[in-house]
Amino acid sequence: MFRIDRQKIRQWCIRKKWWLTAAVIVLTAYYFCLPRQLFTSPTSFVLEDAGGDLLNASIASDGQWRFPYNEHVPEKFRQCIITYEDKRFYYHWGIDPVAVARAVKQNLQGRRVVSGGSTLTMQVIRLSRNQPRNIWQKLVEGVLATRLEFGASKKKIIALYASNAPFGGNVVGLEAASWRYYGRKADQLSWGEMAALAVLPNSPALVHPGRNRQTLMTKRNQLLDKLYQRKTIDSITCQLAKLEPLPAQPLPLPQDAPHLLDRFHADYLQQHEEGPTRIKSTIDGALQRNVSAITERYHHTYKANGINNAAVLVLDVETGNALAYVGNIYHPSDPEMESHVDVVQARRSPGSTLKPILYAAMLNDGLLLPDMLVPDIPTQIAGYSPQNFDLGYDGAVPASRALARSLNIPSVRMLQQYRYERFHILLQKMGITTLNKPADHYGLSLILGGGETTLWEMCGMYASMARTLIHLDQYNGRYDMDDIHPPNYQLNISRSSKYGLSKEGLLNAGAIWQTFETMTEVMRPGEELLWQQFSSSQRIAWKTGTSFGFRDGWAIGVTPGYVVGVWVGNADGEGRPGLIGVSTAAPILFDVFRQLRTGSWFTPPYAHLRKIEVCRKSGYRASELCEERDSIFVPPAGIRAGICPFHQLIHLDRTGQWRVTENCESPQFMQHKSWFVLPPSQEYYYRSKNYYAALPPYKPECLTSLGQDKAPIELIYPRPNARIFVPLEIDGKPGQTIFTATHRNPAAKIFWHLDNTFIGATSEFHQMALHPPAGKHTITLVDENGERTGLEFEIIDKERN
Repeated sequence: MFRIDRQKIRQWCIRKKWWLTAAVIVLTAYYFCLPRQLFTSPTSFVLEDAGGDLLNASIASDGQWRFPYNEHVPEKFRQCIITYEDKRFYYHWGIDPVAVARAVKQNLQGRRVVSGGSTLTMQVIRLSRNQPRNIWQKLVEGVLATRLEFGASKKKIIALYASNAPFGGNVVGLEAASWRYYGRKADQLSWGEMAALAVLPNSPALVHPGRNRQTLMTKRNQLLDKLYQRKTIDSITCQLAKLEPLPAQPLPLPQDAPHLLDRFHADYLQQHEEGPTRIKSTIDGALQRNVSAITERYHHTYKANGINNAAVLVLDVETGNALAYVGNIYHPSDPEMESHVDVVQARRSPGSTLKPILYAAMLNDGLLLPDMLVPDIPTQIAGYSPQNFDLGYDGAVPASRALARSLNIPSVRMLQQYRYERFHILLQKMGITTLNKPADHYGLSLILGGGETTLWEMCGMYASMARTLIHLDQYNGRYDMDDIHPPNYQLNISRSSKYGLSKEGLLNAGAIWQTFETMTEVMRPGEELLWQQFSSSQRIAWKTGTSFGFRDGWAIGVTPGYVVGVWVGNADGEGRPGLIGVSTAAPILFDVFRQLRTGSWFTPPYAHLRKIEVCRKSGYRASELCEERDSIFVPPAGIRAGICPFHQLIHLDRTGQWRVTENCESPQFMQHKSWFVLPPSQEYYYRSKNYYAALPPYKPECLTSLGQDKAPIELIYPRPNARIFVPLEIDGKPGQTIFTATHRNPAAKIFWHLDNTFIGATSEFHQMALHPPAGKHTITLVDENGERTGLEFEIIDKERN
């Protein structure tokens, strides 16, 4: 049996210690001679769609079209490059002795460098080092090539070559060459096209598709013949491939999502460590091109009115992934269009698009029922006077109609009730990060677009609401705060779970469902007929918005599957007449939805709804005086909503024409009726647009007993038909006229109207300082019981006198 003599081995090592030391040093140097990263040249930023097709690419910082490393190499290129450059590639360890011997012989016979004898592995090393070509460098390349063979597979070596080989001009790598010369991805090239590309790296400076075309054709055909001889292709394929034309001038790369590429580039620069400059996005390539075409088509129409820019974002509700991202039109050759601005990420005034969130929040808290009447009257709050789009008033309007018609005054009064501080916090929890100033900075104007947000975050917020609704069944009626998250454009990004399932959500599912139901019939005042143009078989919850000064037109639509957001305007903020959400953004919205497959509607979350009886006229919970009632589903907090305050029990005489009291009419002859009575300020406008039965007057015989034998309101100044001259103040501005009134009831409230326009209310001391323009005017005063008085007067202009 063979035994190891350790003593002899030890003695041998001592005698050969210097040789062993040298060997260790050499082996160590050999092991570490290869850099960890062979190629460090900058690469192009490449954006692919969800299917791996190219959407966009930018040139590398060194001016080269060099795509990032791709481990996938098409089989046709692998066969072509091995046949043309290194036919014994799979049989050597980086150096091919046969090729070296042949090269030495050819070079000696020709007395010049005819062949280099380099293998593909050696060429990969040469490309990575970029050193002068001489015998010493050739020896170094050979050593490094063997080291690369020990450290990498043959598949990776070919991939490194395909990603970094020069293909003429400023084109580096097979992928870039395929798109630049043929306008297609490498997997889609034919044998003739792939053979033409395979011969380019051998002499890229001499063989260029734009010149020396005959040389290129000769080399390509020779390679095709070799492929046929090796039985890689058959004779018919070989002949047909030779008939294929050579590539002409380089083609432009696809520019299907330039603004998303810029977004990826910006996000890349914010990373703390370098990563790949290629990204596979969540974008649906076909949808992206269709949406871009729709946007461009409308742009050609809108630019005639000086409206130059538009943006569209399509999100998948389930994942929050962006399916289409059109940040703007794309006209880089026309700087006046400012098409480089990514409006999807730009901060803009959202107009009225936040109103549904307030509606849902108030439903959630029981402060509102779906059709509850809200005031729509002239309003002044700490000097802030909101106006409706049509400058009119409804007096009182159902909350659902106020949302559908996007009325501003009801929304402001609703926000005042909800409190803008709470709404500001809610929006931040829903994912709006751009409202980063204190709530007081925005105030009540927040609901009308007084803050700035982005199309990206707005769509993300609506998608989170829809996601909460569709996940109820999956979560057995519970909520997951993880469902509220921003959109995403990178494929296969996993989100860590921060929350568990809970009984309460940020917004109740019933409130969200009711809000979406109301949003299915959104329209704008002044354009009530326009919205009907967009009716279709698809049921869509949608809302438009227009910012102050006609600077931004918005439209956001929601279905259980998708959220689509559209912005139209000018990137520089210039306002234009007619730049209104319903007439500019909404048409694009519905054209985009026609590209999507929308299925069923949101399932009513009955477990998160309660059935109650409401007054049909007021929308409040029905009181015993409400004769007409409806049963509706409301969020659980709705059962605590207020009882109808507008129905009152009144006493009429036997004719039903006069109100009476027991002091002037026997109870046996009285009729007792429930009467719908609005506050005077609301009644004044409500009756002009709705059927409204005013309170019958008191029977004359009853006035004395009520102390109302004389009118309870009287104007002390001015008197009827007075002619008033208002002198100029010291600063040259017209002075004010003090109007004075009195009321029999000291605690009464008087509502003042000048020329049928509400100007304010007074209590206790009834004085109002006014400065009407010159001419005739009418002043009208109404108290809380509907009693009124009024007169005409005239303001005298000194110049006319």
